Amino acid sequence: MSEELLRLKNLYVDYKVKDGYLSAVKNVSFTIEKGEIYAIVGESGCGKSTIAHTILRLLPDHNEIIKGNIFFNGEDINKFTEKQLESIRGKEIGMIFQNPLDSLNPVYTTGFQVAEGIMLDNVTKEEAWNRVIKLYNDVKMSDAEKRAESFPHELSGGMRQRVMIAMMLARTPKLLIADEPTTALDVTIEAQILNIIKKLRDDFGTSVMLITHNFGLVAEVADRVAVMYAGEVVEQGTVYDIFDNPKHPYTKLLIKALPRITKTEGRLQTIDGTVPRLTEIIPGCRFENRCPYAMDICKEKDPEIKTVNKFHSYRCHLHEGGEI
Repeated sequence: MSEELLRLKNLYVDYKVKDGYLSAVKNVSFTIEKGEIYAIVGESGCGKSTIAHTILRLLPDHNEIIKGNIFFNGEDINKFTEKQLESIRGKEIGMIFQNPLDSLNPVYTTGFQVAEGIMLDNVTKEEAWNRVIKLYNDVKMSDAEKRAESFPHELSGGMRQRVMIAMMLARTPKLLIADEPTTALDVTIEAQILNIIKKLRDDFGTSVMLITHNFGLVAEVADRVAVMYAGEVVEQGTVYDIFDNPKHPYTKLLIKALPRITKTEGRLQTIDGTVPRLTEIIPGCRFENRCPYAMDICKEKDPEIKTVNKFHSYRCHLHEGGEI
């Protein structure tokens, strides 16, 4: 029987801006189970990274208002003090950021930086270094000892991403948050990084929250998927639910926008309109101005969540989601 590791319940994140508040995340709820790869997918700016940073309380400038609950191993870490959070950052929850070059210190070797985290657990330098080499081999880093003695600028983008994965796994976290882990990598290296993430899940039982805008990655590695639009989760379900039986019009349009193998299917689907300004109070559905099935009620009332099965739900006024 599966066990719950992370649960977000009615999470709201509002940023203070010049003319009021920007609603970056609105009423988001989902769970991640132990040993599961859970993907959060959506357009840039939809709130994916905000959720990840909120879990670890890493939002910049601390000008945000957070409401709701973030349960990790049964405890509401949203109520933790900064000192309590420090005890789980890295050790219980690790995070791979979008740009590994920005996340690594340019004046220290990569191996030294990975070993630093390991030594927080009262491990000797020699033991830590041996662990670094093993981790580099685990993430398929060629010539591990030489790479551990290299500086970040001496490594390729794919190698730097491997260093970040090794760093996050150094303390065997229960949850790994991967924020666009294959950004700016070519497709061959992208496939290798995805294989590493899947193998780490299988070998260590690590749960993974994969944040991406790439539906191709989702189909490749995810167990369950949440589709976000303008700060809301509009649909979530297993990877088979989302690809074989999508219900929300936005999900259907995203899937239709995927490139096909042949050119015979014509031009790619596009989604007309623009994302609404989130500083404005929108009483109805946030997707209403772009939805081909928009009705009067969509402007007036926030849609309720409809349940298809245990894992599959969507937020829409259309009873069947329509056909696009």
